[in-house]
Amino acid sequence: MFSLKSSRRTVARTAAVALAGAACAVLLAGSAEAVVNGKDSTRRYPAMVSIPVTGVDDPTFKGVCGGSLIDAQWVLTAAHCVDPTLVTLDGTVRIGSEWKKSGGTVRSVAKTVSHPGYRNGEGAGPNRDDVALIRLDRPVAEKPLRIADKPGRPGTPTRILGFGTVDDAPDPAEWVFPDRLQELDTRRGAASECAPGYADRTRLCTISQVPKAMACNGDSGGPQLQRDRAGRWELIGVTSGPGAPGVRCSEGPGLYTSAPAYAGWIHRTTGRNG
Repeated sequence: MFSLKSSRRTVARTAAVALAGAACAVLLAGSAEAVVNGKDSTRRYPAMVSIPVTGVDDPTFKGVCGGSLIDAQWVLTAAHCVDPTLVTLDGTVRIGSEWKKSGGTVRSVAKTVSHPGYRNGEGAGPNRDDVALIRLDRPVAEKPLRIADKPGRPGTPTRILGFGTVDDAPDPAEWVFPDRLQELDTRRGAASECAPGYADRTRLCTISQVPKAMACNGDSGGPQLQRDRAGRWELIGVTSGPGAPGVRCSEGPGLYTSAPAYAGWIHRTTGRNG
Protein backbone atom coordinates (compact mmCIF):
# COMPACT_ATOMS: atom_id res chain seq x y z
CA MET A 1 0.00 0.00 0.00
CA PHE A 2 2.74 2.32 -0.37
CA SER A 3 3.98 1.94 -3.80
CA LEU A 4 2.70 1.25 -7.15
CA LYS A 5 5.34 -0.67 -9.05
CA SER A 6 5.30 -1.56 -12.70
CA SER A 7 3.78 -5.03 -12.34
CA ARG A 8 0.44 -5.84 -10.75
CA ARG A 9 2.15 -8.67 -8.87
CA THR A 10 4.45 -6.21 -7.15
CA VAL A 11 1.55 -3.87 -6.50
CA ALA A 12 -0.38 -6.59 -4.73
CA ARG A 13 2.69 -7.54 -2.75
CA THR A 14 3.22 -3.95 -1.67
CA ALA A 15 -0.43 -3.64 -0.78
CA ALA A 16 -0.37 -6.76 1.31
CA VAL A 17 2.43 -5.38 3.37
CA ALA A 18 0.06 -2.60 4.05
CA LEU A 19 0.95 0.35 6.09
CA ALA A 20 0.10 3.84 5.52
CA GLY A 21 1.43 7.14 5.83
CA ALA A 22 4.89 8.21 5.09
CA ALA A 23 6.31 7.90 1.76
CA CYS A 24 7.30 4.88 -0.08
CA ALA A 25 5.42 4.48 -3.26
CA VAL A 26 1.79 4.81 -3.42
CA LEU A 27 -0.42 1.92 -3.63
CA LEU A 28 -3.11 3.05 -1.40
CA ALA A 29 -1.87 6.22 -2.39
CA GLY A 30 0.63 4.92 -0.05
CA SER A 31 1.35 2.60 2.76
CA ALA A 32 3.19 2.99 5.95
CA GLU A 33 5.99 1.22 7.73
CA ALA A 34 6.27 -0.90 10.75
CA VAL A 35 7.16 2.39 11.85
CA VAL A 36 10.60 3.08 10.51
CA ASN A 37 12.92 4.21 13.31
CA GLY A 38 10.23 3.75 15.90
CA LYS A 39 10.86 1.79 19.11
CA ASP A 40 9.48 -1.26 20.89
CA SER A 41 6.16 -0.51 22.55
CA THR A 42 6.64 0.95 26.01
CA ARG A 43 3.25 -0.12 27.37
CA ARG A 44 0.36 -2.40 26.54
CA TYR A 45 -2.20 -1.17 24.04
CA PRO A 46 -5.31 -3.32 24.61
CA ALA A 47 -7.08 -1.92 21.54
CA MET A 48 -4.23 -2.61 19.07
CA VAL A 49 -5.21 -5.15 16.43
CA SER A 50 -3.04 -7.18 14.05
CA ILE A 51 -4.75 -8.21 10.80
CA PRO A 52 -2.95 -10.90 8.73
CA VAL A 53 -3.43 -10.57 4.97
CA THR A 54 -2.33 -12.44 1.85
CA GLY A 55 -1.52 -10.87 -1.52
CA VAL A 56 -4.18 -11.46 -4.18
CA ASP A 57 -1.76 -11.76 -7.08
CA ASP A 58 1.00 -13.35 -5.00
CA PRO A 59 -0.55 -15.82 -2.51
CA THR A 60 2.89 -16.73 -1.22
CA PHE A 61 3.22 -13.24 0.21
CA LYS A 62 1.99 -12.90 3.77
CA GLY A 63 1.63 -9.39 5.16
CA VAL A 64 -0.15 -7.56 7.93
CA CYS A 65 -2.33 -4.52 8.53
CA GLY A 66 -3.15 -2.79 11.77
CA GLY A 67 -6.47 -1.88 13.31
CA SER A 68 -8.10 -0.42 16.42
CA LEU A 69 -10.71 -2.02 18.63
CA ILE A 70 -13.48 0.58 18.95
CA ASP A 71 -16.20 -1.67 20.38
CA ALA A 72 -16.22 -5.12 21.98
CA GLN A 73 -17.01 -6.61 18.57
CA TRP A 74 -15.77 -4.04 16.03
CA VAL A 75 -12.35 -3.10 14.63
CA LEU A 76 -11.62 0.08 12.67
CA THR A 77 -8.99 -0.18 9.92
CA ALA A 78 -8.14 1.20 6.47
CA ALA A 79 -10.37 0.26 3.54
CA HIS A 80 -7.35 -0.70 1.45
CA CYS A 81 -6.55 -3.32 4.11
CA VAL A 82 -9.74 -5.20 3.22
CA ASP A 83 -9.80 -4.33 -0.50
CA PRO A 84 -10.42 -7.67 -2.29
CA THR A 85 -8.53 -6.49 -5.37
CA LEU A 86 -5.39 -6.11 -3.27
CA VAL A 87 -5.48 -8.57 -0.38
CA THR A 88 -7.33 -11.48 1.13
CA LEU A 89 -7.94 -11.52 4.88
CA ASP A 90 -6.57 -14.65 6.49
CA GLY A 91 -9.78 -14.96 8.51
CA THR A 92 -8.66 -14.04 12.02
CA VAL A 93 -7.32 -11.00 13.87
CA ARG A 94 -5.33 -10.66 17.10
CA ILE A 95 -6.39 -8.07 19.67
CA GLY A 96 -4.44 -6.52 22.52
CA SER A 97 -1.00 -8.06 22.10
CA GLU A 98 2.38 -6.39 21.74
CA TRP A 99 3.41 -9.45 19.69
CA LYS A 100 2.28 -9.99 16.13
CA LYS A 101 1.85 -13.76 16.34
CA SER A 102 1.18 -14.54 19.99
CA GLY A 103 -0.73 -13.30 23.02
CA GLY A 104 -3.86 -11.23 23.20
CA THR A 105 -7.21 -12.50 21.98
CA VAL A 106 -7.76 -14.12 18.58
CA ARG A 107 -11.14 -13.79 16.89
CA SER A 108 -12.52 -14.75 13.50
CA VAL A 109 -13.67 -12.12 11.01
CA ALA A 110 -17.45 -12.27 10.66
CA LYS A 111 -17.87 -9.36 8.24
CA THR A 112 -16.09 -6.38 6.70
CA VAL A 113 -17.68 -3.09 5.67
CA SER A 114 -15.75 -0.51 3.63
CA HIS A 115 -16.83 3.10 3.32
CA PRO A 116 -18.91 3.41 0.11
CA GLY A 117 -16.77 6.33 -1.06
CA TYR A 118 -13.44 4.48 -0.78
CA ARG A 119 -11.09 4.93 -3.71
CA ASN A 120 -7.49 3.76 -3.90
CA GLY A 121 -5.23 6.60 -5.05
CA GLU A 122 -2.98 4.12 -6.94
CA GLY A 123 -0.11 6.55 -7.16
CA ALA A 124 -2.10 9.47 -8.50
CA GLY A 125 -2.87 10.95 -5.11
CA PRO A 126 -4.14 10.04 -1.64
CA ASN A 127 -6.68 7.32 -0.90
CA ARG A 128 -10.22 8.60 -0.54
CA ASP A 129 -12.53 7.61 2.33
CA ASP A 130 -9.92 5.04 3.35
CA VAL A 131 -11.75 3.54 6.30
CA ALA A 132 -13.39 0.18 6.97
CA LEU A 133 -14.89 -1.85 9.79
CA ILE A 134 -14.35 -5.48 10.73
CA ARG A 135 -17.01 -7.26 12.77
CA LEU A 136 -15.65 -10.00 15.02
CA ASP A 137 -17.47 -13.30 15.42
CA ARG A 138 -17.62 -12.79 19.19
CA PRO A 139 -17.00 -9.87 21.59
CA VAL A 140 -13.64 -9.53 23.35
CA ALA A 141 -12.75 -8.44 26.86
CA GLU A 142 -10.08 -5.91 25.84
CA LYS A 143 -10.98 -2.25 26.39
CA PRO A 144 -11.90 -0.41 23.18
CA LEU A 145 -10.44 2.94 22.17
CA ARG A 146 -12.70 5.95 22.31
CA ILE A 147 -12.85 7.95 19.07
CA ALA A 148 -11.95 11.55 19.80
CA ASP A 149 -14.53 14.26 19.27
CA LYS A 150 -12.02 15.98 17.02
CA PRO A 151 -8.30 15.85 16.24
CA GLY A 152 -6.06 18.27 18.08
CA ARG A 153 -4.80 21.35 16.30
CA PRO A 154 -1.58 21.22 14.26
CA GLY A 155 1.29 20.73 16.67
CA THR A 156 -0.66 18.45 19.02
CA PRO A 157 1.50 15.50 20.19
CA THR A 158 0.30 12.13 18.86
CA ARG A 159 1.53 8.54 18.75
CA ILE A 160 1.33 5.95 16.00
CA LEU A 161 1.56 2.17 16.33
CA GLY A 162 2.26 -0.66 13.92
CA PHE A 163 3.88 -3.94 12.99
CA GLY A 164 5.08 -2.61 9.64
CA THR A 165 8.55 -2.70 8.15
CA VAL A 166 11.35 -1.02 10.07
CA ASP A 167 13.38 -0.61 6.87
CA ASP A 168 11.93 1.39 3.99
CA ALA A 169 14.23 -0.08 1.35
CA PRO A 170 12.88 0.43 -2.19
CA ASP A 171 12.95 -3.35 -2.79
CA PRO A 172 10.09 -5.10 -0.91
CA ALA A 173 12.32 -8.16 -0.59
CA GLU A 174 14.48 -6.15 1.81
CA TRP A 175 11.69 -5.05 4.13
CA VAL A 176 12.10 -6.19 7.73
CA PHE A 177 8.99 -6.80 9.83
CA PRO A 178 9.26 -6.87 13.63
CA ASP A 179 7.53 -9.40 15.82
CA ARG A 180 7.01 -6.77 18.51
CA LEU A 181 4.71 -3.78 18.21
CA GLN A 182 6.48 -0.52 17.34
CA GLU A 183 5.50 2.99 18.47
CA LEU A 184 6.54 6.43 17.30
CA ASP A 185 5.85 9.85 18.76
CA THR A 186 4.49 12.20 16.13
CA ARG A 187 2.50 15.41 15.93
CA ARG A 188 -0.44 16.73 13.99
CA GLY A 189 0.87 18.56 10.97
CA ALA A 190 -0.69 21.47 9.15
CA ALA A 191 -2.24 20.61 5.79
CA SER A 192 0.54 22.62 4.16
CA GLU A 193 3.15 20.20 5.56
CA CYS A 194 1.80 17.47 3.28
CA ALA A 195 1.69 17.67 -0.52
CA PRO A 196 -1.02 19.90 -2.04
CA GLY A 197 -4.35 18.08 -2.16
CA TYR A 198 -3.36 15.37 0.32
CA ALA A 199 -4.49 16.60 3.74
CA ASP A 200 -7.96 17.98 4.39
CA ARG A 201 -10.81 17.61 6.89
CA THR A 202 -10.89 13.83 6.38
CA ARG A 203 -7.13 13.20 6.02
CA LEU A 204 -4.65 14.24 8.70
CA CYS A 205 -1.09 15.27 7.87
CA THR A 206 1.25 13.65 10.39
CA ILE A 207 4.86 14.58 11.17
CA SER A 208 7.42 12.51 13.07
CA GLN A 209 9.06 13.97 16.18
CA VAL A 210 12.00 11.62 15.54
CA PRO A 211 14.41 12.14 12.62
CA LYS A 212 14.10 9.75 9.66
CA ALA A 213 11.00 8.04 11.03
CA MET A 214 7.39 7.44 10.04
CA ALA A 215 4.85 4.68 9.40
CA CYS A 216 5.45 2.51 6.36
CA ASN A 217 4.50 -0.74 4.62
CA GLY A 218 2.60 -2.99 7.02
CA ASP A 219 1.36 -0.18 9.28
CA SER A 220 -1.75 0.58 7.24
CA GLY A 221 -4.95 0.63 9.21
CA GLY A 222 -3.17 1.14 12.54
CA PRO A 223 -4.02 3.86 15.04
CA GLN A 224 -2.90 7.43 15.56
CA LEU A 225 -3.53 8.44 19.17
CA GLN A 226 -3.72 11.66 21.14
CA ARG A 227 -4.28 12.33 24.85
CA ASP A 228 -7.64 13.55 26.07
CA ARG A 229 -7.98 16.10 28.87
CA ALA A 230 -7.67 13.33 31.46
CA GLY A 231 -4.48 12.05 29.87
CA ARG A 232 -6.06 8.94 28.35
CA TRP A 233 -5.34 7.80 24.82
CA GLU A 234 -8.08 8.40 22.27
CA LEU A 235 -8.21 7.59 18.55
CA ILE A 236 -7.88 10.31 15.94
CA GLY A 237 -6.40 8.62 12.87
CA VAL A 238 -6.15 5.47 10.75
CA THR A 239 -2.89 4.88 8.88
CA SER A 240 -3.67 5.40 5.20
CA GLY A 241 -0.57 6.29 3.19
CA PRO A 242 2.23 8.76 2.52
CA GLY A 243 1.60 12.47 2.79
CA ALA A 244 3.54 13.27 -0.37
CA PRO A 245 4.28 11.39 -3.59
CA GLY A 246 7.63 9.89 -4.51
CA VAL A 247 9.38 10.01 -1.14
CA ARG A 248 10.56 7.22 1.11
CA CYS A 249 8.59 6.54 4.28
CA SER A 250 11.38 7.83 6.51
CA GLU A 251 11.71 11.04 4.53
CA GLY A 252 8.16 12.26 4.27
CA PRO A 253 5.00 13.03 6.21
CA GLY A 254 2.31 10.43 6.82
CA LEU A 255 -1.37 10.65 5.94
CA TYR A 256 -4.04 9.38 8.33
CA THR A 257 -7.77 9.05 7.76
CA SER A 258 -9.50 11.16 10.43
CA ALA A 259 -11.53 8.85 12.67
CA PRO A 260 -13.61 11.73 14.09
CA ALA A 261 -14.60 12.76 10.55
CA TYR A 262 -16.19 9.34 10.03
CA ALA A 263 -17.72 8.90 13.48
CA GLY A 264 -21.24 9.25 12.10
CA TRP A 265 -20.69 6.58 9.44
CA ILE A 266 -19.03 4.30 12.00
CA HIS A 267 -21.93 4.56 14.46
CA ARG A 268 -24.55 4.02 11.74
CA THR A 269 -22.71 1.02 10.32
CA THR A 270 -22.08 -0.72 13.62
CA GLY A 271 -25.70 -0.05 14.63
CA ARG A 272 -27.13 -1.57 11.45
CA ASN A 273 -24.83 -4.59 11.57
CA GLY A 274 -24.71 -5.17 15.31
